[in-house]
Formats: sequence, C-alpha cells, structure tokens
Amino acid sequence: MKDGWKTRDEMEATERATLAPFAQKSGDSRGRKYPEQSHGYRTEFQRDRARIIHSRAFRRLEYKTQVFLNGTGDHLRTRLTHSIEVASISRTIARALSLNEDLAEAIALAHDLGHTPFGHSGEEILAECMRDHGGFEHNRQSLRVVELLENAYPDFPGLNLTFEVREGLKKHERKDGFPPLEAQIADLADEITYYSHDLDDAVDFEILSAAQLEENEVWKRSQRDVLARYPDAREPELHKLIIRDIIDVQVQDVVTTSARSILDAGVQSADEVRRQPASLIRYSDELLEANRALRRFLYQNVYYHPRVAEVNERACEMLRKVFETYLVDPERLGEAAAKRIEKEGLHRTVCDYIAGMTDRYLMEEYARIRGLQPLAAASGMRT
Repeated sequence: MKDGWKTRDEMEATERATLAPFAQKSGDSRGRKYPEQSHGYRTEFQRDRARIIHSRAFRRLEYKTQVFLNGTGDHLRTRLTHSIEVASISRTIARALSLNEDLAEAIALAHDLGHTPFGHSGEEILAECMRDHGGFEHNRQSLRVVELLENAYPDFPGLNLTFEVREGLKKHERKDGFPPLEAQIADLADEITYYSHDLDDAVDFEILSAAQLEENEVWKRSQRDVLARYPDAREPELHKLIIRDIIDVQVQDVVTTSARSILDAGVQSADEVRRQPASLIRYSDELLEANRALRRFLYQNVYYHPRVAEVNERACEMLRKVFETYLVDPERLGEAAAKRIEKEGLHRTVCDYIAGMTDRYLMEEYARIRGLQPLAAASGMRT
C-alpha cells in the first residue's frame, strides 16, 4: 500500500490473485468508447458504479413504478429500491462464486435506467406508440441512457461506461454468445428480486389471500420451512419471514447449480464464458420449473389484478395522450430534447423524453396539457 492507501494497480493485482480465473477482471476490461485516463485508486468497474449512482436517470427511479403505482403506499417498491435489491443479491452470488462484485453490482444498478413511468404497463404503451418507428424495449433504452441521453461530461455523450457493463445491459441481444458471468448473475438476480418482492408487496397491498398463496409451490415450501423453525410466527411477521426464506432458497440454488455448471464447462477465462452455448448462471431444473409456475401465478393474481390493472390503464392513457401531444407540439419538449429531433427523428426523441419521466412528472404534464390542476390528475390514480 502506498502512503497508507491502496492504488488501482494494487486493487487489480488483488483481483487477479483472489478472483476465479473465469471472473471478469477490471484490469482486463476492453475499455471505454472514449478513452480516459485511469483513476488512481478506483478500478474501472468501481468508476462505472459511481457514474450510474450519480446519474440523474438513477435518481429518477425513486419515482417510477415497480408494480404498484408510485405513491400509493409508503413501503411499496419503486424502480430504485428494486434496483438496489437486485444489486445486493448480485453481490452475494458474485462473492460466493469468486466473481467480480463491482461489475455485477454496476450492471444490476443500471439495468432499469431505461424503464418507463408506470412500470411494465407504461412500457407496453410506449412500445405500441413506437411500433412503426423502431419499437421500444426498456433494456435497449437503458443502453441509450448510458450511451447517449445522460449528459454529465463535456467530452462525450452518455456516461462512457466500460464495454463490459454495456455488454451486460444488452439483455436480449446475444448475437455473439453470452456475456461474462457477472452479467448473467445480474440477470438472474433481477428475476429473484421481482419474484419475491412483488409477492411481498402484493401481500402488503392485500390483493393476495392466504388461500391463494398456498396454491403456489414456492410459497408453500418456504412457509413450511419457516413454521418448522418458528412455530409461533404470525402475521404480519410471518410473510416477511417467508419472503426472506424464498430469497435464500433461490440464491443458494443459483450458487450451487452455477458452481457445478461452471466446473462442468471447464471455462478458464471470461472470454471462454462468452463462447459457451448457454448461460452458466442458472437455477436447478426443479427450481426453474417452480419459478415458471410462480411467474404464471404472479401474472394471474397480481399483475392483472383489477386494483393494479385499472390504475395502470388510466395511467397509460395519460402516457398515450402526452406522447400524441408532443408529436403535434414538439416545442413542449424543451430546447435540449428538441435538438435531437433532426438526428434521432421526432418519434424517437419523444420516446426518449417520455421514457425518462417519473410517474409524478408525467401526471403533471398530462394535467398541464388538459388544463387541469396536477392534484386533480393524480387523484384519479388513487385506489
């Protein structure tokens, strides 16, 4: 250590000495699109993580819906809390497998930067509005955010993140094989998080009954194990204990199954991971099937529940109205966004602008367009 502090070179040497051979080392990064001088005491992936956390897009996630409209409950998840929870699970799995925690965390924190207001319902409406103009998908939009739309630096557009973080955000674009294991971890951690925490919020929101929950095998298994350890547990503590057990079961299954698949594949570098015919971070076959059933359960009983769907439907009509208004009157976009119209096209510029909005700002903009008071627009969204 130099003068009592650890240099970047020393951190990179520690990674080479302690991480698995198939981990993505920060010292082996393919670099950034726009060359920058390395930092004295931070690795490249640590810098990426900081850039993501300090971005405006990341801060706006606090006011974007996860499942239940932002503002309808003080303890319900938002896109921000979801992203932090994904990052936490990603670090746990990465550490257990001797992989690069900083890279896994950076990808996890950035994975929803491109998400629309009003959750998946908002994404569906925006995709419909863009059907004949290149479409919309929030993973691709996350890339646009970090590569183009954030404007924090004078020398380049976007955040100029490393190749590896941007590679990890290309969730549905696997033309050249699979990304490093750290990106695969963030992908599965996203699933684990929304499976468990959407259940938790649905119970808190009182749209799932005990009888419905006992129809699902994942819930029943953890409920049985929790009651075996805590026979006197009762609500509201009981379902919190069950949620924690579900997460622990999922994470442990991913760690043990993935360790075995990595060993069987015999990979010895991150590039060998990229050349594999399938993801090496995976669930066991048993849990994969149980999670498919859990996903169906959530769609049937939560995501399309009237208390969720009716509110989302009203919200999405607001989104559609704002989109259509901007097409007719693009001056409403403001000077910075309007400058992109010539290069990006009107529809894509409007799409970028709306995708970046929080729930609250979109409702306020809708109220301005309709000549309403913002509170009047918001009151129609309450359940």
